[in-house]
Amino acid sequence: MAAAAVVGAVAGSQALDASSAAVRLGTEHVTWPGPPLPDGVTVEDGVVPEGVTVFDDGMPAVVNLDPELLAALRRAARAAADDGVGFTVNSGWRSPDYQDQLLREAVAEYGSAEEAARWVATADTSAHVSGDAVDLGPAEARSWLAENGARFGLCQIYGNEPWHYELRPGAADGGCPPMYADPTEDPRLNP
Repeated sequence: MAAAAVVGAVAGSQALDASSAAVRLGTEHVTWPGPPLPDGVTVEDGVVPEGVTVFDDGMPAVVNLDPELLAALRRAARAAADDGVGFTVNSGWRSPDYQDQLLREAVAEYGSAEEAARWVATADTSAHVSGDAVDLGPAEARSWLAENGARFGLCQIYGNEPWHYELRPGAADGGCPPMYADPTEDPRLNP
């Protein structure tokens, strides 16, 4: 199971029943299917309800992204829309508490911190916590980005995470750098 599945497995902020949760966002309630989130993790921590786009300025997971990354994502999303492809944000900026929760869940899922590190970084090293990474869907959007993302500076960083994109401004001229097989090969995560 990948990080997106871990993220997807923790959707909602207040259990209504076994199959749905509701989140209060401003004056609006968003309902999504799935199990409730662990206590204390909310939309304000970067949890993303289904259907959020890079244009949803009311979502902390979107607006707390690095401004240059967000601008590149929005340019790419407009170009993709011209090709009939829509982007959804599965995860963007995350609070350290949310990142820690995802890591604890990954350790429980994979049985060790070493195996979990292939999918989820620590809060101290996560590009999500710093606002420098976004996980996108659906599959059509990822395919479009694999073909067109470099011209916007958007690059897939890890071979095992086709949804995870970061900004590499030089990619517009020279293409994206080679991918790491997984986060354990990324020197930024292993200082």
